[in-house]
Amino acid sequence: MLNALSASLSLTVRRALTDRSGATAIEYALLASLIAVAAIGGFQAAGVSVSDMMSGVSTKVSAALTN
Repeated sequence: MLNALSASLSLTVRRALTDRSGATAIEYALLASLIAVAAIGGFQAAGVSVSDMMSGVSTKVSAALTN
């Protein structure tokens, strides 16, 4: 009985040490989060650029309408 329990425990530990699916999932999650952070930074930079452009257009349209 003790021998079977020891063999079962040894097999479980060996499987846990060789199972790489959890590590792969964590790597994919880290990669996805890095891509998301880069995308958010890019969208914010583009948003500022578009906002500045629209502000300039608004100023020029207002100036054209007052003349």
